[in-house]
Amino acid sequence: MSNKKWIISGSVVLALVAATVVGRQLTGKTSASADSSQSSSDKVTTLQVAHTQNYVPYDFVNDKGESDGFEVAVLKAVDDKLKNYKFEYTGTSDEDLLIGLESGKYDIGVKGAWYTEERAQKFVIPDQAIGASVIGFAIRKADENKYKDIDSFAKDGGKLVPISPQNAQYNVIQEYNKKAKHPIELKESESFSVADAYAWVLEGRYDAYFSIKLSFEEAVQKEDGAYHQYADQLTWFPYKGIETYPLIHKNDTNKAFAKEYDKAIKELQKDGTIAKLSEKYFGEDVFSYVTD
Repeated sequence: MSNKKWIISGSVVLALVAATVVGRQLTGKTSASADSSQSSSDKVTTLQVAHTQNYVPYDFVNDKGESDGFEVAVLKAVDDKLKNYKFEYTGTSDEDLLIGLESGKYDIGVKGAWYTEERAQKFVIPDQAIGASVIGFAIRKADENKYKDIDSFAKDGGKLVPISPQNAQYNVIQEYNKKAKHPIELKESESFSVADAYAWVLEGRYDAYFSIKLSFEEAVQKEDGAYHQYADQLTWFPYKGIETYPLIHKNDTNKAFAKEYDKAIKELQKDGTIAKLSEKYFGEDVFSYVTD
């Protein structure tokens, strides 16, 4: 009996020891798994952001050599919200920005870019816009009572300076014509200078030049503008706002980022941050011109 008791007691001790060892192993694995999960959630992904250097006020390098502009400021606000991401900014040319995005040198590029099917095939374009360009018509001041908006221009049979089919502005007029009672005659042109466009309007060859508000302000209205000599002869009226988007290099990491970007932009829209930044850089809310 005593031998049996000893054998039984020994078995119990061995079982307890084994259970303790297994328990410690399991606890160790659980702890390691938790540490790994924590480490993963704390990981910060650095994304390289490229922006144009001279597209004031959208994207530029300021007098202090810092990345600045409306779209850059919005991205900085997005970065503040996304704790698992860090953005590093580089001011560069349009050409380097696009080539760098395709090659993977840059993860994100901002240049006041509109959505096009061609861009959507090359890059990840998020659902939420980062900004907007206000587009409209530069016309002779003598016609400002005749042409109040795009509909009156179309109804009167106004002649538009030809636009290259590769230009996103061409698509804007095409879309208008699909629903318009009086379509605008859309002539194709491969290339011409802006100086030609303004001169053609002034001499009566055409009645309007379809251009971005910012471009007209910089080129014509500013005293140091390249075509300021036309300031007392030309005026401009708006058509609509065209949303601008960040272009994102295509890979799995950046596709995941695009979803986080969309969430952050919605929050920044809701709390008024984007509207405040628009007022700061443009003097108005450019999104108020976006109609669809």
